[in-house]
Amino acid sequence: METQNLWKKHLRVIPDKVWEQPGLRTLILADNDLTEVPARIGSLQNLRTLDLGHNLLVTVPEEIGDIEELRDFLYLHDNRLESLPAALGKLRNLRYLNISENRFAIFPECICSMASLVELRATDNLLAELPESIGNLACLRELHLRNNALRSLPAQIAKLSELRQIDLRGNPIEYLPDALLLLPKLEKIDLRWVNTLTPPVWFSTLEDRGCLIYR
Repeated sequence: METQNLWKKHLRVIPDKVWEQPGLRTLILADNDLTEVPARIGSLQNLRTLDLGHNLLVTVPEEIGDIEELRDFLYLHDNRLESLPAALGKLRNLRYLNISENRFAIFPECICSMASLVELRATDNLLAELPESIGNLACLRELHLRNNALRSLPAQIAKLSELRQIDLRGNPIEYLPDALLLLPKLEKIDLRWVNTLTPPVWFSTLEDRGCLIYR
């Protein structure tokens, strides 16, 4: 068996049968009132997708970072996470990460080592700023930051040369760097529900290029 779908089974604890399937490629444990994930998760070395969303997790084990094949999807959304272990930065082949609907006030630095990320969702948290190292995510195409506490973006965002979409809805944005002009593939900036930003004059340059700016 390559897929184990245990979505919404009211488990509370991950059953032993999971650890007896080392060949698993997809493991779905969403919506089970889980309060912890044991370190044994690191033994599932063939996992490509791991869904831990909609649970009650306050931590995730650093052993997830040992799953070298974890490259498709990692869902951690809708939990009670305030931080991520540095070891998750070893997931350099991961393409999709969702940490939305948690309690992150500080952006987890380990994410900036996930060099293959194509889509990052970090909506509905408490983030007040992004680290300069966000510029390391050179493959990123979509950056979703809706409903945080961001007032600006770092100039290093100019290094995200593959970025197509950035969602900033519901943030108290006061300043956007003109470095956004350097993003050759930018197609959409979503600024709806942002009432704190005076639109910079260079918005018209982006729009002339075909970039849609929702405000």
